[in-house]
Amino acid sequence: MYLDSNLRMEVLSSILGQIVKPYDTETWKSTHNILSVDEFHLYQLFGNLQAHVGYLEESFIDEKEFFDPKYDYDFTHLSDSAECMRGDEPYERPKGWYRMALKVKGKYPDGDTWLGTKGWRSHSVPGEWPVSYHGTSLDGARGIIKSHYKAGAREKYGRGIYSTPDIRFAKKDGYAKIFTSSTTGKSYKVILKNRINPELRLICKEPRYWVIRFIEGLSASTEKQLVERAIRPYGILIREIKNVY
Repeated sequence: MYLDSNLRMEVLSSILGQIVKPYDTETWKSTHNILSVDEFHLYQLFGNLQAHVGYLEESFIDEKEFFDPKYDYDFTHLSDSAECMRGDEPYERPKGWYRMALKVKGKYPDGDTWLGTKGWRSHSVPGEWPVSYHGTSLDGARGIIKSHYKAGAREKYGRGIYSTPDIRFAKKDGYAKIFTSSTTGKSYKVILKNRINPELRLICKEPRYWVIRFIEGLSASTEKQLVERAIRPYGILIREIKNVY
């Protein structure tokens, strides 16, 4: 699968529910609302871009600072079913998806150990975090910080960031965003791929759900710090779908 700049912008626009355009630092002289990976993640979780990062109606990204194409990976024709581990948890490679890598290396003060090592491997490496997924639809993601998942035993964990290690669950309609591209004319499903801090994660009674607990009344800055310590996006997964209707 080939993702040009236009399609990448459409993916972000579909997730955020507002227009996202590329920002060219070499030719643009005026100041624009440049959206960082951090701000994208906060808005995608909290659903309030104005309150958390101050942007309205449309945003811009510096593609060189937002995406990291050298870490993109095409899983669309993956045929192997090798068992893998990440962060000492089972990891099923996202067969059928294309990963758009986000630029996160060197971003956090605790280094890059949470990401593990580059390249194919079936085993975990010391210090890396497990992989989790969460949806990118308006219902499946923006409300996630307010305990979106309401069924069964999950309720007792209350307010928090919910995600799942099971990509088959994350891709379900209602969680994953579906949009039709004006660039390609094709329809796609989109989910977010994260690493989650095992020291801050709770495994729900239904083990398909992992949660990072949030206490009511935290300030926006404290919530931001907790998000950065607890769950970090490192890729956006996109998959072509047919027969949407």
